[in-house]
Amino acid sequence: MTIALNVTRSILGQPWRWRGGSADGRDPGYRPDDLVTQLLLARGCPRDAVEAHRNPTIRHFMPDPSLFRDMDAAAERLADAVARGEDVRIFGDYDVDGATSAALLIRLLRDLGLAARPYIPDRLMEGYGPSGEALVRLAGEGATLIVTVDCGAQAFDALAQAKAAGVDVVVVDHHKCAAALPEALALVNPNRLDEAEEAAAHGHLAAVGVAFLLGAALIRALRKRNWFAQRTEPPLMDLLDIVALGTVADVAQLKGLNRAFVAQGLKVMAKRRNIGLSALIDASRLTRAPLCHDLGFALGPRINAGGRVGKADLGVRLLTTEDPAEAAQIAQELDLLNEERRAIEAAVQAEAEELLAAQGNRAVALVSGAGWHPGVIGIVAGRIKEKAGRPAIVVAIDGDGTGKGSGRSISGVDLGAAVLAAKDSGLLVAGGGHAMAAGLTVAADKVDALADFLDERLSGAVAKARDDRALLIDAVLAPAGVNPDFVAAIDAGGPYGAGWPAPLIASGPMRVIKADVVGNGHLRAIMAGDDGRSIKTIAFRQAESDLGQAILGAPRDRRLWIVGRAKIDDWGPRPAAELHLEDAAWAD
Repeated sequence: MTIALNVTRSILGQPWRWRGGSADGRDPGYRPDDLVTQLLLARGCPRDAVEAHRNPTIRHFMPDPSLFRDMDAAAERLADAVARGEDVRIFGDYDVDGATSAALLIRLLRDLGLAARPYIPDRLMEGYGPSGEALVRLAGEGATLIVTVDCGAQAFDALAQAKAAGVDVVVVDHHKCAAALPEALALVNPNRLDEAEEAAAHGHLAAVGVAFLLGAALIRALRKRNWFAQRTEPPLMDLLDIVALGTVADVAQLKGLNRAFVAQGLKVMAKRRNIGLSALIDASRLTRAPLCHDLGFALGPRINAGGRVGKADLGVRLLTTEDPAEAAQIAQELDLLNEERRAIEAAVQAEAEELLAAQGNRAVALVSGAGWHPGVIGIVAGRIKEKAGRPAIVVAIDGDGTGKGSGRSISGVDLGAAVLAAKDSGLLVAGGGHAMAAGLTVAADKVDALADFLDERLSGAVAKARDDRALLIDAVLAPAGVNPDFVAAIDAGGPYGAGWPAPLIASGPMRVIKADVVGNGHLRAIMAGDDGRSIKTIAFRQAESDLGQAILGAPRDRRLWIVGRAKIDDWGPRPAAELHLEDAAWAD
């Protein structure tokens, strides 16, 4: 990748490079469709698959569910439960992926005539994943089959207790597995170490995506039993709105099947068939059909708020209710809890950043604090990761000296594998995750040893990832070219998200006409280019950064190249385009 616009060191200290070759929108021969094709190719799409990726469909990307180990066994056991009307419980994690996975299976089983019930553990009282106590209690209440979703891959003791209690457990997960697997009737996880190559290629799926595949396998198993001779086969595709929400909110890579899940799921969501999701859209104050980023920044955080600072099962209840009044009430409660979560998060983040400032430049930014709310540490870890440019783990220490930690990583650094290694080394009580995120339980007196372990294990990978850091630019446009038609054109290359980044557009050279600070430390600026046209920009949470300070203090006689994501601003009387800034560089 070649240097873009001769920027070897930007205001934020990084080089700019072309993601897939120069795409200069100032060229009079430029056509939007050419850029969309380039966007697809630059994100790893094979040239002969451009059209399939331009309009990703489930039919094109869906694998045969039977490719996955234990999938058929899991489907047949669920089919038995449907046929016999068994007491089935869906044991889900308390985050969005867990809530959507549980909701998907509950809605599907309900359509098949089986009233399965959810069980979502309380984050504070029970912690992550299935406990033996909870599984045995569910068995004592009459459950004959428990399906764990978005958890269970590391629940060795809990599943052994469930087996001893005589209850069957099916695990549906996507987190990293050890070489040994816990005792379960079936464990469906594309990240099993013994998974075949074709199935392992789907290791980027969120748990809700794996649950969807299990749903397809279940319908096929029942079809073979002639179950639908006198019954209507449920439309599995109607559940894609739930799949899209869980996939985006869990920051799963939007490649392959995930792209199809999100692209088609957004179409289903726009029809508002799910009463709970419809109420959540209203509570989020969205006045249009949700877009991909709304799932991650508007809907997902509200579902998460129930598990973080409220009642753990609110998300599942919302996504499975058929009562509009109940849906509206739960959606409003989640909206209020989300506001409470923001206030708690801000307080923890302020304390965490103070501690971080006193640390050395370790490979992993690991901070811990007594009394921190464990429901927000994952969000704070993500904020610190972005600010520090390295993996971050935030640990909340309770009164008993036990720390609950949540980590977020950077591209090229497998944090989940490192956490599993720390667990195997005896540093952790529990731990697991995937490449970009991990959770752990650690004794307070071992936090420093954990930091040393991660520093030694990951320093090389982090150094390489940071050395390779560059801002990858997709196109450069004059200010007049950043308009609603252009935004619509690049949107055709979406959906964008983790693993399929939204295009970064450079524009300039520009002069700062007006700049001020708005909201919670956001920088807003109007800039004008040499073509006489101006453009509105905003840089979220950047007012105090080098970028924000440079723009706020920019002399009128100096010009800047700016880089950001082109978005539609629909607050005014008519839609207009704006840039959400990521970086800038002096042009003079």
